[in-house]
Amino acid sequence: MTMASSATVAGVTSVLVEILGIADRAHTINASTELLGSLPELDSLAVVELVAALEARFGVQISDDEITGEVFETVGSLAELIDKKLA
Repeated sequence: MTMASSATVAGVTSVLVEILGIADRAHTINASTELLGSLPELDSLAVVELVAALEARFGVQISDDEITGEVFETVGSLAELIDKKLA
């Protein structure tokens, strides 16, 4: 498993906080923060919104088959997907 760049983790965190409306908890979110099943705000609709916002922020395309439980396990695993797309 590779580590996502800190800049990508910061960008993913920023988008996550904005989409989920959790600015009050932004300081507690880092690469190891668990996503699906841990953040009640992250429901199926929020996942769709988050993917669209990440695509816009980073200028990447995320296909439906890349939206998996493993990718959405933590902020870091999601940032790793973005880093792979940017490489």
